[in-house]
Amino acid sequence: MKTIHDVEPLRAVLQGWHQDQEGIALVPTMGNLHKGHMSLIKLAQEYAERVVVSIFVNPTQFGPGEDFEDYPRTLANDRRRLSRAGVDLVFVPDVVDVYPSGQDESTKVIVPGLSDILCGSDRPGHFAGVTSVVARLFNIVQPEVAVFGQKDYQQLTILRRMADDLFMPVKIIAGQTYREPSGLAMSSRNQYLTDAEREAAPGLYRALCDCRERLLAGELDYAKLEEAGLDELRSLGFRPDYFAIRAARDLAVPPDENANLVVLSAARLGTARLIDNVLVARSG
Repeated sequence: MKTIHDVEPLRAVLQGWHQDQEGIALVPTMGNLHKGHMSLIKLAQEYAERVVVSIFVNPTQFGPGEDFEDYPRTLANDRRRLSRAGVDLVFVPDVVDVYPSGQDESTKVIVPGLSDILCGSDRPGHFAGVTSVVARLFNIVQPEVAVFGQKDYQQLTILRRMADDLFMPVKIIAGQTYREPSGLAMSSRNQYLTDAEREAAPGLYRALCDCRERLLAGELDYAKLEEAGLDELRSLGFRPDYFAIRAARDLAVPPDENANLVVLSAARLGTARLIDNVLVARSG
């Protein structure tokens, strides 16, 4: 497994693969890899002969007071896991390689509308940082396929819109949310939870599942269901940012009672901000 830090040596390797007509899949990460990341890598290997994993803690998607400085950086352990998984190449750029004009003066890629709702309301500028860095990674690596986790459903929807709007020749694949036995979605930020908070944390997934069951049973009062979800989370000690029922296709307010839905929530527990979602397939 190769580890490359600079863009030009990376492109030299990728050019050889392209010349050999070997498909390339990209799995963008911020490192501190867990089983959820590894499941995305396994999925990527089903779609391409070569898999590139990027490890880059992207400063432009962190807001003031967020955990950029404290975000866990575990490159040595990550490289061992990726090597055992059969990854072909790890790209570990420096900030100056990704933002050669500087973070403030760099070109930004913004997906309007989708970036300002839900998590975007509570983290202004976050998704502009995500789309800007992913667009750069797509241009650097030029993969045929890119794999992202479904746990970040809003991010996944935004990146698909970006790729479609900008005619990017990359197929975006969603990997299912990888969960702990308790149902808690795996996340690098779960390590911020205390033992007591970890006991309570699966309640987020349970609240989402409860809402899904009520929707599948025919309940249509979305506002009432959303308020019930918020109340359930508060009763468990969460400080919810939102609990929302949206159309799965584009995160719009559901247009009709037969729309496929996604129930999404973000909630704080101690110092951790947890996000999760469940899909509700109910098309007539």
